Amino acid sequence: LGRGQTLRDPAALVPNGDGLSGTTGATLDPIMALGQEIELQPHASAHVSFITLAANSREKALALARRYRDGRVIVRAFEQARDRAEAELRQLELSTTDLEYIQQLLSVLLYPRATRRADAATLADNRKGQPGLWPFSISGDHPILLVRMDKSEDLALVQQVLQAHAYWRKRNIKIDLVILNEQGTTYGQELRGQLQRVLIRQNSEDQFNRRGGIFILYADQLSDPDCVLLETAARVVLDGAKGSLAQQLGEMFKPATQLPPFNAVPRDVKLESTPQLARPSDLLFDNELGGFSTDGREYVIYLKPGQWTPAPWINIIANPDFGFTVSETGAGYTWFGNSSENRLTPWSNDPVTDPPGEALYLRDEETAEVWSPTPLPCRAPAPYLIRHCAGYSVFEHNSHGLVQRLRLFAAPNAPVKVVQLHLENTWKRTRRITATLYVEWVLGVTRDAAQQYVISEFDGEHAALLARNCYNTEFGERVAFAAASKPLHGLTADRTEFLGRMGSISHPAALDRIGLASAVEPGLDPCAALQLHIDLRPGESEEIFFLVGEGANRDEALKLIEQHQKAEQIETVWNQANESWDNLLGSVQVQTPDAAMDLLLNRWLLYQTLACRVWARSAFYQSSGAFGFRDQLQDVMALMHAAPQFTREQILLSARHQFEAGDVLHWWHPPSGRGVRTRISDDLLWLPFVTANYVTATGDKSI
Repeated sequence: LGRGQTLRDPAALVPNGDGLSGTTGATLDPIMALGQEIELQPHASAHVSFITLAANSREKALALARRYRDGRVIVRAFEQARDRAEAELRQLELSTTDLEYIQQLLSVLLYPRATRRADAATLADNRKGQPGLWPFSISGDHPILLVRMDKSEDLALVQQVLQAHAYWRKRNIKIDLVILNEQGTTYGQELRGQLQRVLIRQNSEDQFNRRGGIFILYADQLSDPDCVLLETAARVVLDGAKGSLAQQLGEMFKPATQLPPFNAVPRDVKLESTPQLARPSDLLFDNELGGFSTDGREYVIYLKPGQWTPAPWINIIANPDFGFTVSETGAGYTWFGNSSENRLTPWSNDPVTDPPGEALYLRDEETAEVWSPTPLPCRAPAPYLIRHCAGYSVFEHNSHGLVQRLRLFAAPNAPVKVVQLHLENTWKRTRRITATLYVEWVLGVTRDAAQQYVISEFDGEHAALLARNCYNTEFGERVAFAAASKPLHGLTADRTEFLGRMGSISHPAALDRIGLASAVEPGLDPCAALQLHIDLRPGESEEIFFLVGEGANRDEALKLIEQHQKAEQIETVWNQANESWDNLLGSVQVQTPDAAMDLLLNRWLLYQTLACRVWARSAFYQSSGAFGFRDQLQDVMALMHAAPQFTREQILLSARHQFEAGDVLHWWHPPSGRGVRTRISDDLLWLPFVTANYVTATGDKSI
């Protein structure tokens, strides 16, 4: 692929490139790539087959590969597959048209769409999480298909869905089929009997109340909150009163109405040049990609066009409860409380593509050009300079007649991330620039698992998009936000609208249109996209900022926005963050004959220990979010002299996670404390060892 590139434009296939290397063997990032040259005479044709196979030994795999090199064997394989499929359809009494609808239904079960889910009001009303499904024997781990019925005529739809479920079961596709009988229990005995007979006829009676099976519930036996939860958890809701499966699926294919395209203004104007961003010449331990600033406080990376670091070089920016990662290519991901269990935006540990879950775009409203002030996701053909430091990262970039400075930092005592952009117009004509912040919401562990439960809301008074996920058991009351420092020009909470179908974060479809559609409603593929207009006269500069964070509830989220939405408030927070890190990291200074050792021991290693290991418990290659009984006890020994209070807190925290029987939780997740109970010996060693060292260093015998 090449660093920073994707399957859309792999480095191995670029014109005049070296192609595939022809190498095999052990590698840290394994793939299989095969290329075949084809020489075609005029009007000639050729057939090429790529075979993917698996076997339980190398010898059998090679034997299969040799067998399928024969084109006749491949043709026969297709014929056999067709014969087998036709026989299966006859056995299940399915036509090819039925199969088409079954596959369409499976599509929306795996990739939910608002058109086949519960109505927006129901989704917004839900306040219960996944455990609310367990009393009905429904785990909530698999996609849920809900079918509502209240009369005998609805059995036709039920029969179609049972056929689909049987077809999926043959392929080990786990779908929980929930049939909700809305006819009263007293009057529903006849309908219940008819339903039982249909199940027997479909050979599905052995699938009752099992994972990936069939569940029959009665509406008059469910509370209103349970009904709302069930409809919210269902990825597809079908209603027997609304006709056949074909009729209900037909609604999905109505094309969405898009805003008109945004076109450049035709002008015969010669573009001026942009001042070149210079490379610092005084970096310490310069390795041609970067080095330390002369005072050792910053690590500086300078990337020329087309240049990448060999792997992501990241900064962990955190306070005790909140934080985010940022690499040399751009924004990483943000979390609150637990960097694994409550990711606000997506985490990725792909060291090749390093896909961002958050991005900032700039668009010139005259030329329609789009780029990002960070190397990803939309790189401009000009150098980028990145400065990582304790508590912040800065991106510097000059292009399109603009001096661009982007600063990312976190409030020291609040769950707020600041994305601060400074633009200066270097051209001799007035400019209008649109800045667009894009955030993919997760509000859980992974976006795919949490996507359908995220509920978005717009608060106009605070120019903010809010989002919550009640399905996230431990963080369901919390409300995330993305807000701006000035009135919005446009917004959307619909990821599909912003990226476009089969679209890419490298160039979102919405930035080729005149604006954003202001789509904010439950059931959409959630995101937060905010747009601001910036007008700059010649030589003029302006500073804007965006906020990303999470409050304990809606009121606290809005309060956090109010506390950080003015420029003077941001300046105060910036100074507080720098002061707190300087006080901590400057408390112990080491001098040795080795300048490199001094550079690391003074500030950098101490910073990484606290921000990354103790507070974040996350990085690029691992994002655990959990406390390790042994691991964090080892880490806080480095803080013994600079910040002994953190060592004391960790000792007591670990002591709370041991048992009278003598064993401990080897690791545990905040806030619930769930973890793994073991008798691993070094856990038991480190608690007394660290305690003894702490008492020796501090004299605090009270512990």
